[in-house]
Amino acid sequence: MYKYNMEELNKKTIDQLNKKGVQVQDIAKIVYELQKDYGEISLEECQDHVQAVLRKRETIHAVLTALAIDQVVDQKLFPEPIQSIIEEDEGLYGIDEVMSLAIVNLYGSIGLTNFGYLDKKKIGIIDQLDKRKGKEVTTFTDDIVAAIAAAAASRLAHKNKEGESK
Repeated sequence: MYKYNMEELNKKTIDQLNKKGVQVQDIAKIVYELQKDYGEISLEECQDHVQAVLRKRETIHAVLTALAIDQVVDQKLFPEPIQSIIEEDEGLYGIDEVMSLAIVNLYGSIGLTNFGYLDKKKIGIIDQLDKRKGKEVTTFTDDIVAAIAAAAASRLAHKNKEGESK
């Protein structure tokens, strides 16, 4: 039986990200970098958009699943060969990116292009997570954080565009 309400799930999601060393502000900094050239924005506004993305049920489910997979792989509890494939973040293993698309797709094609850019460039906390490989499993975590940032940047871009037409 589902025992959590959305507010509790949101808090649990943020707590789990924090345990991985990811703060909302870290993600907001990435959003700011993606959107600063397209209009006047503040870091606080970027944080608001990150928080909004993190309140979505699809985001909560994807984040909690991704972090749980990394945790279980870190504990070496997956059967081989998938244990090694995820642990080593094998180049052609794309399930981590596919799961992240559940978040990205909430905000249209700009979300997808933002995610692709972040997946390649590894800005900010995404880069820090990626560099933990070998010490800690972050195969899903880095992509899920990139997806949250991409979705929040897309949400911000949509809001700014709507504001222009009024």
